[in-house]
Amino acid sequence: MSLRTYEVDLFESSRGRLEAIAYRLLGSAGDAEDAVQEAFLRWHAADRDLIGTPEAWLTKVLTNLCLNQLTSARARRETYVGQWLPEPVLAGDRMLGPADTAEQRESVSIAMLTLMERLSPNERAVYVLREAFGYAHREIAEILDLTEANCQQIHRRAKQHLSTDRARTEVDAAAARKVVEEFLAAALSGDTEPLIRLLTDDAVSVADGGAKVRARRTPVIGALGIARYLRGLFRPGEAKRAQVGGEGRVAFHAVVANGGPAALIAVGERVLGVICLAPTPEGVGAIHIQVNPDKLERVTRRWAAAGPHRPLVEIW
Repeated sequence: MSLRTYEVDLFESSRGRLEAIAYRLLGSAGDAEDAVQEAFLRWHAADRDLIGTPEAWLTKVLTNLCLNQLTSARARRETYVGQWLPEPVLAGDRMLGPADTAEQRESVSIAMLTLMERLSPNERAVYVLREAFGYAHREIAEILDLTEANCQQIHRRAKQHLSTDRARTEVDAAAARKVVEEFLAAALSGDTEPLIRLLTDDAVSVADGGAKVRARRTPVIGALGIARYLRGLFRPGEAKRAQVGGEGRVAFHAVVANGGPAALIAVGERVLGVICLAPTPEGVGAIHIQVNPDKLERVTRRWAAAGPHRPLVEIW
């Protein structure tokens, strides 16, 4: 049965919310887009006259599509080359979803999306639907075909798995820019001391190249180790110039990604990487470096569409 105009409009009015749910569940903007499109195909094929509450029906279909994908993703990530990190999303993207509460903002941070990889598919779904979208346990139980008591238990277990002693510092665009400026000044200084002062003692740096771009395959832990690693990473060299391919100088920009400060690295309109920083009251506690080109496609599209941009600094 072909879609009537109001049925198309109904789905499109839900697309942003569905994308935001899928992104939190999958940690990939590309996979989230695919899941929402598959939900649209299911909507098209369904007998829509029998669907009493379209929003609930679409949420249930999408969530179960994501659960199936999470199960297969676990197997794929066992053979993933190097470290797996979520796909960064720039501020203003509807895929980030609601950001009215601290819980909603935290649920889409790179650090939290990375932590959520520890959860089982059901734990992740319950946590996301409850914390980020405010669904009642009764509603989540209907979506996941579980009992309400089971959902409450799963939610408690998920929160325990995700608990951390480190407080996250929330920043606005101006504060984010200042954090990135300080980070780049320290990283480009050629000295480890400015970086050590910027980082917490137990800071962690993780890079994701996905075997497409050269990136460190194990985390770096501790301020001194990270400072030495970044000093080498930011040092100019022929290999780095060759990687750029003679397209121009490498520009560093200050952006907000997933609600936190980030350094976006670009040559012209092509994004080469996004370095997400996790500030805490004690200093930067985590650095997530995404250079896998497969996970920069959405960022690149939005970056190119919003240009031109004035960089903080250009090198190489």
